[in-house]
Parts: sequence; structure tokens; C-alpha cells
Amino acid sequence: MVKSFKIYSYPPPETLSFDSKVESLFYSSLLHSSFITQNPEEAHLFFIPFAFNSDVSPRSAAYVVGDYRTNFIYWNRTLGADHFFLSCSGVGHGSDRNVVELKKNSVQVSCFPTTPGLFIPHKDVSLPPLANVHAPAQGLSRKSSSYLGYVRYNWVKDSSLVEQLLADPEILVDSEPSDQLTYEERLAGSKFCLFEYGPEISAIGEAMSFGCVPVVITDRPIQDMPLMDLLTWQRIAVFVGTSGGAKEIKRVLGRVVVEEYEGMRESAAVASKHFVWNETPQPYDAFHMVMYQLWLRRHTIRYAEREWA
Repeated sequence: MVKSFKIYSYPPPETLSFDSKVESLFYSSLLHSSFITQNPEEAHLFFIPFAFNSDVSPRSAAYVVGDYRTNFIYWNRTLGADHFFLSCSGVGHGSDRNVVELKKNSVQVSCFPTTPGLFIPHKDVSLPPLANVHAPAQGLSRKSSSYLGYVRYNWVKDSSLVEQLLADPEILVDSEPSDQLTYEERLAGSKFCLFEYGPEISAIGEAMSFGCVPVVITDRPIQDMPLMDLLTWQRIAVFVGTSGGAKEIKRVLGRVVVEEYEGMRESAAVASKHFVWNETPQPYDAFHMVMYQLWLRRHTIRYAEREWA
């Protein structure tokens, strides 16, 4: 892939500002990578360098696509199916043909977690979140964990569930930032890290790097986990609903500890290297894993010229 995958980037607007740092980092890494080609005829995919931010109207999005449709021949060959774009918030649905094709056909690269209803599984890609800390590269300590589970402030927002977890001595809950133990010590000293699916789940990569197996609390299937094409999430994370409260969560975690915890812990720690964003991309890091997912999507239907001319 690294040697053969080629992407043509359309000319960007004079000013380009993305919603998030991870989008900007991906954009910069892409433009300075060997994947970029100046010859569109050898490109596998085409990149739309436009910030489809949350304040971009469907009309503006339609204008961008219409401009490429008019001035270049490449969009019409596949109706945008070999194109991709960045949008942290996701592009909404619209009635204009250009917006419909963009939403239905082109690959949307979004931030994780994605906006509900604006992510199409198996077509779109979610970016691994930008982490604040990572465990040292030399590996994890094998000392026993002090806590069964760890919940940082705001990781779980269901007040009833938080109260139940606070009452359990095996669960370490930060109701607010604390200096008694460092954040890294809390991650490394807990078997599981509990997240309610939502914005705070972006710290999942940090937990994995310290060997803290993620527990995702959700009542619906999740289809936007980062690197869904590459990771078997059921082997590195626990998914549990809210209906049984803390008691049911502990029951599930107890079973996991007995049957498969060590394997999940090691798998999560190994997979965490794919969540690392580097200013200068390195093999197997987050940037290259996103590129590999795009590589998997390079096979598109190319309509014969007579069908669209």
C-alpha cells in the first residue's frame, strides 16, 4: 500500500481551517506524504480539501461539489464514489444532487465518536482520537491492578449509575480532578476503564495503552469505532448495557476476569499503537491505519464514459 497507493488532492481554498486538531494533523500528514500524486490519472482516490464544519450549510457543500463536477472530469466518472473528505461533525442530508452524491457515495472521514445519524458504516471512516498520554513504549508493568474498574470524571454521565459505582470499593471513580494519584497511575492500576458512549470515550486509546481494558456502556450497537476494518473490538473491549446498573456491569467484568482478561489486556495494549498520532507519521500509527482503511475502499465502480457524458 505505502508504495502503490496514490491520492490526488484538488486545489484547496485560500483559507482552510478544520474543527479539530486531529483533522488538521491528518490533513497535514496527508499532504506531506508519499501518497499524494500530482497526476490525477494515476490516483486511486480523490481528496476534497474543504472543511465541512458544523456551520457549513448544505448549499455551500453543494457548491463545492458542483465546482469540482464542472471543472474536473473525475467526480462524474463514479459520481463521487472514489472521493473522500474530512468532516468532524459529519455532513447532513440534503435534497441537492451534489449533496446527495457526496453523502451517499463519497467516504466521510469523521472524528470519533461521530454525530448520530451522520455516519454510514462500511463506507465512512472514523479517526482514532488524539490522545493526551500514552504508556511508555518499552511496555506495561505486570504488577497486579489495585482496582477492578476506573471511571474518570465525565466518562460516565448517568447520575444513578455514577452513584452506584461510587459506592463500590472495587471501582475507582473521580468525581473531579484529583492529585492523590496521577492519571497515568490510575489507568495502569485498574483492570478496566469504564466509558459511557459519548464524547468522553475519546480517551479510549489512552486507557488501552496502559493495559486498562475499555468497557463501553451503551444500549445500542456501535458502528463507528475507530479502525473497525482492522480491529476485532470484541477481543479488546467489553460492551455492556445500562439496564442492570453497576451490579450487572460488575457481573460481566467478573466473568471476563476469569475467562479472558489477560488476553484482552494484551490485545488492547498492542492495538493502542494504532491510536498514536505523530507529527511525522510512523509505520502502523494512526495516520497509516486510516490510510489503510481508505486503501480498502479504493475499488469503486467506474461508469463507462457514455453513461455519464
